[in-house]
Amino acid sequence: RGAWPGEVSAMQSAFFLALQHDGGRMERSGHRRSEAEEAEKGRMKKTIIKDWKTRLSYFLQNSSSSTKMKSKKVGKRRTYFRPSPEEAQLWSEAFDELLANKYGLAAFRAFLKSEFCEENIEFWLACEDFKKTKSPQKLTSKAKKIYNDFIEKEAPKEINIDFQTKNMIAQNIQEATHTCFSAAQKRVYSLMENNSYPRFLESEFYQELCKKAPITRAAQGT
Repeated sequence: RGAWPGEVSAMQSAFFLALQHDGGRMERSGHRRSEAEEAEKGRMKKTIIKDWKTRLSYFLQNSSSSTKMKSKKVGKRRTYFRPSPEEAQLWSEAFDELLANKYGLAAFRAFLKSEFCEENIEFWLACEDFKKTKSPQKLTSKAKKIYNDFIEKEAPKEINIDFQTKNMIAQNIQEATHTCFSAAQKRVYSLMENNSYPRFLESEFYQELCKKAPITRAAQGT
């Protein structure tokens, strides 16, 4: 998988912990935060948001370049612009709303990257592409690639599914059909929806997207 520069550094590990625990649990219980600790938390929060934007920019650039090769429709390009707070808030209504939005999907991928479980969304996307494949020859080759990348033991992006499902997939890809990975895809979807998705909605980055710009007095007077 493509590694981010310095991704495993101690500093980014600290940011990851701060994102998961909202900064507050890093202090010892019973001790009030000092002004220095509050200032440090503020700096860390800004750095987390900046790191998120860098990750998101990376995914958007990669997705945008591949999309432009397939389609020249302006409507599809427009989805890569930062959403309005109202659009971002729609993502909290259903997991499918998030996945259907190009910017939202890229943001969610960046979030999973920060949690070191991006293989889940990558597998889900690979399955979505697989189901759209019409050529029997391509279906077989794609099935083997997905198996090698995500399913077999010690695969580079191995997903967390049970042994029985893995064995069933290994048998099914010998004569690949569009339903080869259906059971595994449903399991991974459920895992993301019930675990990663709620944490994403609570993340600093998502909360920033949902914030509405304050109305100034000058704007009120016009």
